[in-house]
Amino acid sequence: MRNELLLLISLIVLFGGVLAVLRLFGRPGLYAFSVVATVLANIEVMILVDAFGMEMTLGNLLFASTFLITDILSELYGRQYAQRAVNLGIFSSIFFLLVSQSWLLYIPNDSDWAMPSMRVLFTNTPRLLLSSLVVYALAQSFDVWLYHKWWAFTTRRFGSSERFLWVRNNGSTLVSQLVNTVLYSVFAFAGVYPLRTLFSVICSSYVVFIVTSLADTPVLYAARRMRDRLPG
Repeated sequence: MRNELLLLISLIVLFGGVLAVLRLFGRPGLYAFSVVATVLANIEVMILVDAFGMEMTLGNLLFASTFLITDILSELYGRQYAQRAVNLGIFSSIFFLLVSQSWLLYIPNDSDWAMPSMRVLFTNTPRLLLSSLVVYALAQSFDVWLYHKWWAFTTRRFGSSERFLWVRNNGSTLVSQLVNTVLYSVFAFAGVYPLRTLFSVICSSYVVFIVTSLADTPVLYAARRMRDRLPG
C-alpha cells in the first residue's frame, strides 16, 4: 500500500498547494504553480509504478493540478487568463526541453558522477516533452474552451452564472483528460512499452484523472469562496 498512500498524500498536497498559492499570491501564484507542475510532471511521467492493482506512470496528479488551475482561472478571472496559463505551460516545456538537452552537450570532468544518470534520464526527454507539448496545448486549450461552453449552456438554460459549477468543471475536465490521456500515452510510449502495458497505462491514467476530476470539484468551490479575499 506504499504507492497508494503516497499517491493519496500527493493529491492532498498538490490540490492544497493550489489553494494555498491562490490565497497567498492570487493569480500570479497560480501561474507559477502551473509552470512548476508542468516541468515536474514531464520528469515524473518517466516513472512507471504499480498502484491500486494497475500499472501507471507518475505525473498524472501534477498534470491534473494544471487542469484544476485553468478551471479556477476560468471561473474567477475569465477565459483569457486561463489561456495565459496554458501558454505559460507551453513556453516552460519548450524552455525546459532546450535547457535539459544542452546539459548533455557538455564534456564532464573525470570526477563527475552525475552525467551518466543525466544521460539515462534525459535521452528520451525530447520525445516525451514534444509529445507533452503538443498534447498539453491541445487538451488544455480544449478544456478552457469546453469549460466556457458548458458555462454558457448552464447560464442560458438555468438563468444563473453561479449555479452548476460542478457541471462545467467535470463536463470539461473529464472529456479533455480523456483526450490528454490517449494522445499523450500513444505519442510518448508507443514502442517503448509493450501494447498490453500501454493499454494498461492509458486505462489507469484515465482512472486517476476521473478521481482527480471529482476530487477537484470541492477545491474549485473553495477557490470561488475565496474570491473576495484574494490579493489584487
